[in-house]
Amino acid sequence: MLTDPALLSSIKSLWDKLWSGGLNNPLDAIEQLSFLLFLKRLDEQEEDAERQARLRKQPYTPFFPDEKLRWSHWSKLEARQALDIVREKVFPYIKKLGDSGGDVRDPFAVLMANAEFKINKPALLIEACKAIDAMQISSQNQDVQGDIYEYLLGQLNTAGTNGQFRTPRHIVRLMVRMMDPQPHERVCDPAAGTCGFLVNAWQHVLEQNTDPKHLSYDEDGFPHGLVGDRLDKKQWEFLQTHGFTGFDADSGMVMHRIGCMNLMLHGIKQPQFSYADTLSKGFGEASCYEVILANPPFKGAIDASDVNPNLPAGCKKTEILFMHLFLRLLEQGGRAAVIVPDGVLFGSSKAHVEARRKLIEENRLDGVVSMPSGVFKPYAGVSTAILFFTKGAKTDRIWFYDMEHDGFSLDDKRQRVPENDLSDLLKCWKRRHDAKFSALRVGRLTELQKQIKPLKQDRLKHHAIIHRLKFEEVIASGEEREDSSPPQTKAAGKSARAPLSARAAREQAEAELAELQTRIQPLEDEINQLTRQFWVTKKEVAAQNYDLSASRYREVEHEETFYEEPSVTLERMLQLDAFTTKLGLSLTQGLGN
Repeated sequence: MLTDPALLSSIKSLWDKLWSGGLNNPLDAIEQLSFLLFLKRLDEQEEDAERQARLRKQPYTPFFPDEKLRWSHWSKLEARQALDIVREKVFPYIKKLGDSGGDVRDPFAVLMANAEFKINKPALLIEACKAIDAMQISSQNQDVQGDIYEYLLGQLNTAGTNGQFRTPRHIVRLMVRMMDPQPHERVCDPAAGTCGFLVNAWQHVLEQNTDPKHLSYDEDGFPHGLVGDRLDKKQWEFLQTHGFTGFDADSGMVMHRIGCMNLMLHGIKQPQFSYADTLSKGFGEASCYEVILANPPFKGAIDASDVNPNLPAGCKKTEILFMHLFLRLLEQGGRAAVIVPDGVLFGSSKAHVEARRKLIEENRLDGVVSMPSGVFKPYAGVSTAILFFTKGAKTDRIWFYDMEHDGFSLDDKRQRVPENDLSDLLKCWKRRHDAKFSALRVGRLTELQKQIKPLKQDRLKHHAIIHRLKFEEVIASGEEREDSSPPQTKAAGKSARAPLSARAAREQAEAELAELQTRIQPLEDEINQLTRQFWVTKKEVAAQNYDLSASRYREVEHEETFYEEPSVTLERMLQLDAFTTKLGLSLTQGLGN
């Protein structure tokens, strides 16, 4: 999600340049930009490696065999010369990265085999390089390829047409932190897109295994200085070769090149990212992974004739098929955190109910986080949830969290706002089995309810007082007009000023009510926060056809609304009737005079 105005402006400018330069297919544009970003970041990594070698007084073997292949050299050349070098030397070189020449080729080399450098205008290449230099990408710690992908697809309104909603970075990070993948665990995303989940999982492992003295955090809480110095050689080798695996069948090889480059730029030198339709008959992996992190496509249906025979026969809903796939891919005891549309939580079809039953009765559904509907805007207002489950374990009760705010406005602009449940959500998840933590929250909730009860009672009294005073003000105003106005004014129906005492009393009561509300609001907000998380037993959920909607089970205190007593309302109606009758007679007499 693009929240940096400067970065957004730069990407818009780049899009305009590429469009006018002939790259009007958004996938071509992001692919070519990804190539350039890749070259830029490779050059920066080369500089960092050289600097570290000097500091350690160690020999250094350059990544590029010739410094003329480096961004810092050719991007400063005359435009035609720069294009010739990139097209004839630099691009052919990066296409061979990871290709050992043996029987087994690195996935990146396979993906790059048919890649083309499509920027053919020298001036366009130099303009794009200058724009990328100006972005200062290395200092932003962002998945820039993903941001560009999001923006460029949005330009042609193609994002989300098949359910491919790019997961906001802060939601990805939340899910990864809640899953807490370990250095020995294999992490998989079967619908990886630009590999945002895998990149974040890798960064999380590094963060947890880096000496704190090396770490610093930006304003968004993202870590810098991820050196992973507490990982041993065996762990490094495992993470580099088997730790992170992705699959995707979206947009052909373009997405795979982008995803692979994203992984490589974040330090995974041999990315295991393959082109595969994980729901099809041709995909046979099973019981391979300890952790799954995913936000699969969940819109539309697929060809039932090509669905893998190990998945439910006759089911065409991709969101349901992916749920079964996740369970198939996990080893016993493996864990998953996946995003699903709300329909998975409460859908009444046989396939929906069976998917939920399987999760709860044959595995352990650890948690359900309900997210607000604006999380995926501006591309979709769909309501979603995150499911957390463990394969083969037993469900006794299910933890719920009803998220209302994610730190951004829930409209198309998605601007930062102070309301944010994510830190509370993470804290509650980590301590959900901590009896002391739960007792403290229950105690605080009880204390707040005691504090707020007399204030709410006082608020109801003030509503009653204001209701009465408004009535008395109207009556008094009418009587004032009848008793003190000249006959001409009465006949014309012009109102006189209401008595000061009735109006002043009402205004004073309204001011007191406003002051009461300022005291009540923070208490209500804290009560609302404390009741966002709750537990529901498996028995309760089973009795509701395995419905997993948070709203079905969350106990919400219904606000007591002021209603006047029927007897009082009747009495006032009679008074009004008598008064209007009297006023009508008075007006008739005045006109007669």
